[in-house]
Amino acid sequence: MYRVLRGEMVKADISIRDLAFKVGITERGLRNKINGTTSFTWNEVLEIRKIVSPSMPLEELFKTA
Repeated sequence: MYRVLRGEMVKADISIRDLAFKVGITERGLRNKINGTTSFTWNEVLEIRKIVSPSMPLEELFKTA
C-alpha cells in the first residue's frame, strides 16, 4: 500500500475518484494500484506526482509500506 501517496492526497484534498479521472483511469483501477494489487505505469506515476505533490521525490511519494 502506498501510505505516503494516500497522505499526500489528503493534504491536497483530492479523492481517489477525482485523481483517477485526472489521470485517465477508472476509480477501481486506481484503488487496485494504491493497494498494490496492480502496478502503476510510468506515465501514471509522473501524472500523479504532478497533481498530488509536484515537489516530492518519486521515491518518497511512491514508497511502499
